[in-house]
Amino acid sequence: MLLGHFDTVWPLGTLSKMPLRRDGAKLHGPGTFDMKAGIAIGLGALRALRALNVAAPPVTMIWTTDEEIGSGTSRTLIEAEARQARAVLVLEPALPGGALKTSRKGCGEFELRVRGIAAHAGLDPGKGASAIHELAAQIAVIETLQDLPRGISVNVGIVSGGSRPNVVAEEARAVVDVRAPTRDAADAIEAALRRLKPVRAGTSLTIEGGFDRPPMERTAAVAALFQRAAAVASGHGGHVSEGGAGGGSDGNFTAALGVPTLDGLGAVGDGAHAAHEHVDLESLPFRVALVAGLIPGL
Repeated sequence: MLLGHFDTVWPLGTLSKMPLRRDGAKLHGPGTFDMKAGIAIGLGALRALRALNVAAPPVTMIWTTDEEIGSGTSRTLIEAEARQARAVLVLEPALPGGALKTSRKGCGEFELRVRGIAAHAGLDPGKGASAIHELAAQIAVIETLQDLPRGISVNVGIVSGGSRPNVVAEEARAVVDVRAPTRDAADAIEAALRRLKPVRAGTSLTIEGGFDRPPMERTAAVAALFQRAAAVASGHGGHVSEGGAGGGSDGNFTAALGVPTLDGLGAVGDGAHAAHEHVDLESLPFRVALVAGLIPGL
């Protein structure tokens, strides 16, 4: 199965400010790197196999339109088709230098809501219980869950609460982004967040959310698929290395099912989600040959 997505992070109207343009060997434009060029590579690989009359197994292509917002409507289809596949080749952008992705962190989002007791901040502050103060204490606890040496990141990215400066805050909330390299680590972080308890009298906590993308772990099957890709690259006089990514893709879903999944087979370039987004045009033929060479033996 060839897997990728049409959608980008760019809002309507971006092309007027950031038009598609070629600058030497670079093709600039919104979505060129992430990941329109990857779709072109996949189609080009199949066209090459057909033109050369190379025997290949049946290929399913899934190009979704909601990957950048969590794949909420496409996940069921992706997983159903992946269960029928012997391998999944993900045409997401390559790592710097063209490296393939043999692991990705799982991605979770949690929302912590705190309920307190409102009171007049000047006349009756003792009768209140500040949701904001409680939230601040909880954020300090949440920060201790981060373990960067183990690849676990925890980021409180949004905080809001209160109604007026002279009112003890009755409500407050925080949105927490969590990344974990393994399913065990993801489960442990989620369990720790759900065990949070209030530390101030009169307050209560509600935690919602979870991991919407499981980790893509470097299993033996993933490693074997990478070795096949390395052999294909060598046969074309090239070289590919491997690495991991902190962000998730639809390949996280297929890998979590135990289906051999290799990611980052798309374009070489830079600037995903950034104004300098571009593709290295000179590397495209090699990437097409790499994907085309992987398919027949699967």
